[in-house]
Amino acid sequence: MSAKNTKDRFDNLQTGYNAGFLNNLKSDIPAGLVVFLVALPLCLGIALASKVNPISGIIAGVIGGIIVGAISGSPLGVSGPAAGLIIIVINAIESLGSFEIFLAAVVLSGVFQVILGLLKVGVLGYYFPLAVIKGMLAGIGVTIIIKQIPHTVGYDKDPEGDMEFFQMDGENSFSELINMLNFVSPGAIAITLISMAILILWERKFFKKMAWTGIIPGPLVAVIFGIFCTLLFKGDTFWGLGQDQLVSIPKTSSVGDFFGLFSFPDWGHFANPDLYIVAATIAVVASLETLLCVEATDKLDPQKRVTPANRELIAQGSGNILSGLIGGLPITQVIVRSSANIQAGGKTKFSAIFHGALLMICVLLIPGVLNHIPYASLAAILLMVGYKLTKPALYFQMFAKGWSQFIPFFATIVVMVFTDLLIGISVGLAIAIVQILWNNFQTPFHFNPDEYKEGAPIEIELSEDVSFLNKAGILHTLNLIPNNSKVIIDGRKNKTIHPDIIEMIENFKENAKHRGIEVECIGMEEPPKKNVVLSFKNLFGKGFKVE
Repeated sequence: MSAKNTKDRFDNLQTGYNAGFLNNLKSDIPAGLVVFLVALPLCLGIALASKVNPISGIIAGVIGGIIVGAISGSPLGVSGPAAGLIIIVINAIESLGSFEIFLAAVVLSGVFQVILGLLKVGVLGYYFPLAVIKGMLAGIGVTIIIKQIPHTVGYDKDPEGDMEFFQMDGENSFSELINMLNFVSPGAIAITLISMAILILWERKFFKKMAWTGIIPGPLVAVIFGIFCTLLFKGDTFWGLGQDQLVSIPKTSSVGDFFGLFSFPDWGHFANPDLYIVAATIAVVASLETLLCVEATDKLDPQKRVTPANRELIAQGSGNILSGLIGGLPITQVIVRSSANIQAGGKTKFSAIFHGALLMICVLLIPGVLNHIPYASLAAILLMVGYKLTKPALYFQMFAKGWSQFIPFFATIVVMVFTDLLIGISVGLAIAIVQILWNNFQTPFHFNPDEYKEGAPIEIELSEDVSFLNKAGILHTLNLIPNNSKVIIDGRKNKTIHPDIIEMIENFKENAKHRGIEVECIGMEEPPKKNVVLSFKNLFGKGFKVE
């Protein structure tokens, strides 16, 4: 099949995935509403943690939902401002001198991402091991739970969206759990417990049988209950909530006032090399986080659809260009929102677009209502999201698969909880690579001298693909071959071989002359140059074209 036909089939498949959204409005609208409730405090919290105007987080959320959602090929992924970029944003604004110069870097980072998508760099996302991706999901679930516990008791000093171990308020994830005991609010605890009861009730099979529960999502009921309690006990010294325990959105008297809060890039610093360093940093980190979230979201998708990764980079880049132009934070696909979308029953990309539209409409029209939402109600929703990402059954499942799967899985979780997402993924990936190297060292070229029968030829059969990862294993085997023996290196099944391996075999043949070893090579007559080209093409996925 030609590359063009493969592309057409893939595009048609994606169109089939995303088509017919009108038939799924019954699922997508409630899911979009749930994602909106999750995204609202995260957009505000990430902006506050980044030390910028809260409206910048809302802008990024709206663009991530509507613009990125429309361009993206991901049926369930949801984009918006990312917690993983908070430190980068703070340092970048400080190094560049102003938020407006930083916005120019955001625009430029979007251009870089579009270029990365056009260069097909998105294929790199498929090289992350499944154990590491599952560890990432479970690690995010654990982090969400730890971070939400203070909000459940009414201690909201650390803003929503701060997912780092070392927090903006000077505490860390665990010391905050001790510190919160000095700020317990009975009203917040009551709201959390009743909100959790509502959410759990909505998950029960007998309750799902009622037709109206499919139209009115449980998280909306929990939030409405929270607003009711806020108004009912307003001013009460025991049950009442303080202003810092409620969502806080900038109020505007008109649409014009809202758009007046926009900021615009300062284009007068293109000679500053720091601008390009910041832009490249945002592009690389945002692209990596997006590819990881794309892979994780596809794994959570009940239909197991495959997101076109390169198209996703183009969509994210387009979103960052627009976000930077009107004063928004950098955007990535975000697993917390995406998993909430999936758990709420979203079917197509309309749920992501709808959540973005809700963010814009509600902030414009009813900021006063939104400002009565207690963080305790939202914490209950996020606790449910976190639990579903890190269910105990997942740990037993990974343990049953053996240490080779469980170790990178568990290491990813532990490191993520104590650092952040990218460091956790890096450690998990490093462990997985070490396992691959160890396996390549042991097989399929292992030779046991104790089983060698003197006078019998030693056969080493090369597999179809022999890469530089096999160097240690092959070298170890060749060094074990006894003097004055005969070895046959059979390359008849081999299709690609790295030039390092060829050179190693040539060096062995030369050394064998001095050890009395007779070397016979079969099926290795192809010139090294051809093998190098094939190996290079194979590395970058020749014949596996992804748009």
